[in-house]
Amino acid sequence: MRRREMLDQLADRIVALPRAHPPRVAVDGIDAAGKTTLADELVSPLMARGRSVIRASIDGFHRPRVERYRRGATSPEGYYLDAFDSSALREALLLPLGPTGSRRYRRAVFDFRADRPLLAPDEVAAADAVLVMDGVFLLRPELRDLWEYRIVVDVPFEVAVERAVCRDVALFGSAEVVEARYRERYLPGQRLYFAAVHPRERADVLIENADPANPLPLFRKAE
Repeated sequence: MRRREMLDQLADRIVALPRAHPPRVAVDGIDAAGKTTLADELVSPLMARGRSVIRASIDGFHRPRVERYRRGATSPEGYYLDAFDSSALREALLLPLGPTGSRRYRRAVFDFRADRPLLAPDEVAAADAVLVMDGVFLLRPELRDLWEYRIVVDVPFEVAVERAVCRDVALFGSAEVVEARYRERYLPGQRLYFAAVHPRERADVLIENADPANPLPLFRKAE
């Protein structure tokens, strides 16, 4: 399937969701699968269908560095269990946009690069708003019932490593360091998540994204 066709299909399904409150859309997947790109690309077709879009990322809900690395910088358990603040994500963003929420939300609470909290004021969601959020581990138990639509972007681990080496050298300093970090921390952390949560099976659509120009969306059949 061509990418434009897939994006239109996703947008059609999202705008068809009930509108008693802003639908909350998760774009989950392993590191370097293409989550952020897909979430960014969804903004235009959703807006073309008359909806305003709240874009957010799990990167705005990191824990402080001392908490993220308390088990060690290469710990898979530390990545899955300690890297992100699920409670802050629930309280600041997902619950306010939910069925009993106030629609007053914050799309980020922490600057992980500066390692300090963000003090941005609350925003108010429009009546026609849709939340599109990308990130790892979005379907973990404490979050999985807070989404109206669940997208999982899927690529083989080796493809993810190849992409990460191209993308993250400036962040980590060398291709060797990037590959080591992925093989020691990020991908084993994802294996822990897969074993505990089975995100592929929970997705409303699983997108095979090894070839981004020709993705394969597998939509869950209506129950």
